[in-house]
Amino acid sequence: MSTNITSTQEMLAAAVAARGAEDPELVSIKRVLKLLDKTAKSNRTYGSTNPVALKFSQQFYEELTTHLTIYGKLSVLVQRTALLYKEHVVYQEEQDGGGESMAFKLYADGIRELALQQGLTQEDLGFFLASLWGGLDPTKDDDDIVTRIWGRNLSTISIVTAEEVATASVGHEGFVRLDSSLSFSDATLRELLDREKTRSKQPSEEGSDGGSGKVSSPQDRRPQTGHLGYEVTEEELATLAKEIEAESHRDSLSYILDALTAILASETSPTLLTKLVGLWGHIIEALLREGKWTVLENVLSLLHETDAVRPDLSEEHKQQLLSIVNGLGRTERIKAIETYLNRSPDANIEGLSTILLLMKPDAVPSLCTLLANLTSLAHQAIVGDALTVLAKDHPDPVLRGLLDRRPVYVRNLLSILMKWNNPKFVESIEKLIRYPDAQVRREVVRAIGRLRPNGSGVKLLPLISDSDENVRFSALKLLISGHYTVPFVQWSPLLSDDGFLDRPISERRAVFQAMRVTCGDEGVPYWQELLTAWAWTNRRKREELAVLAAETLGKLATPTAIAALERGSKKGSASVRQACTVALTHTAKHNRQQPSSTQTPDGEPS
Repeated sequence: MSTNITSTQEMLAAAVAARGAEDPELVSIKRVLKLLDKTAKSNRTYGSTNPVALKFSQQFYEELTTHLTIYGKLSVLVQRTALLYKEHVVYQEEQDGGGESMAFKLYADGIRELALQQGLTQEDLGFFLASLWGGLDPTKDDDDIVTRIWGRNLSTISIVTAEEVATASVGHEGFVRLDSSLSFSDATLRELLDREKTRSKQPSEEGSDGGSGKVSSPQDRRPQTGHLGYEVTEEELATLAKEIEAESHRDSLSYILDALTAILASETSPTLLTKLVGLWGHIIEALLREGKWTVLENVLSLLHETDAVRPDLSEEHKQQLLSIVNGLGRTERIKAIETYLNRSPDANIEGLSTILLLMKPDAVPSLCTLLANLTSLAHQAIVGDALTVLAKDHPDPVLRGLLDRRPVYVRNLLSILMKWNNPKFVESIEKLIRYPDAQVRREVVRAIGRLRPNGSGVKLLPLISDSDENVRFSALKLLISGHYTVPFVQWSPLLSDDGFLDRPISERRAVFQAMRVTCGDEGVPYWQELLTAWAWTNRRKREELAVLAAETLGKLATPTAIAALERGSKKGSASVRQACTVALTHTAKHNRQQPSSTQTPDGEPS
């Protein structure tokens, strides 16, 4: 033990240097009390037999034993929110600590000084911890720390109560006040009380027994009957009122979950554990029905960490817990989410995304159904984001959903597929080019452009005849981009259709430009025929088409295109000849302006 004491003293000396000459005893007391707080709370939460609680208890006992070996005792004055030693705060209630303070617990039970003496055994320490937070004898309705400690009559643990101080203060005005000013630097409160008791008894004792003194025993220090109080400041009353108010408004669900958590952490009966684990499954379903997403997230986190808190759980109970967590995405549970969200379109959805992402991939079909049935766009977005993650390696339910007749649902699925950005899905998307809803068809064009940005554009041609103008121009825009090829033979059905002449001139111009980019010289014979053909019907529209042909050939500017323009400038109608001449002039001017670097070694444009 001497070696341990020496090393501890060295550690305390180092702590003193780091803290600017702080008393080593103060450093030791603070560390011991901090461990006491952790130990008491772990015993209260998990039970004294839990491995976590046992670890803290052993560590606290070792630190306390070392301190008592060096200093003989550990004595602190108790205030409502702090513990003091020689007017120094050695323990302070944490701000928003989330639980009952050790100082307040001692203070509320009437303790004004606590002293632990050298020789304290581990059994005595266990009794003290059990007294501090209850749990000694479940058959007794006794929550009073003072009564428990007096009943055990331990020589290594002594306390001073508010009643003792009040009794000693009667007739001695100013002896001590039980308020926030309570502090002593020269002696402990017990020593002061014993001195006062000895002083007050001296006259009577000298007269009755010849002046012989009488040493007070622990039994003499027991509180006497009667009701005595202590002063509470207005500030303390206000603080107590706020705490009571906050406690009264605490969600009852939190109390229930805290109780179940404590049972899960400490229960040893296999039968009761089986029932308890089954109860957690019902809790999860209830939280889903009520939309308590953040609470459910905490519950699932707790169940995930049960192994760490209860390493002694049987394999059967571990599998039971695992089944509950993994069964989060069961069809009936996702149906409960759907019912709640559609019933409460403006409900708080904080934490919902986390809950969905905790589900396993086998929940993907049910999540697709949920996405299809939800009425709120905001809710659909959350489920869509979850499916983007969960269904990436299991896309079949999403692809099957493209055949659904609900356009909003199909658009959401297309959005998921575009986020995956996988070209292998483009064939499934191209099957929707004749989908009844125009917005879906617009999304199809966008998806094709994203997933197949180049190559054959044949699958886009049906969209150029779409009934929706936006769909037609979206498809033409892709073809004009220069990244697709379409043989002229694929354009022929569109060009020969009688309705083509009735389209707006801007649209016919866009079609010709798409042809120029996708099939090049293959379209020259068609355009040349437009330049030279004599129109007997729809003469005005056909001349418009011929003028557009001349414009297109001028932009094509290949030798074949230039030859067609020269022929049209001689054999076409007046308006056509003029259009061909203008196109040839622009082409010649453009070729003259081309820098030499754009010419190939053969003199042809590169």
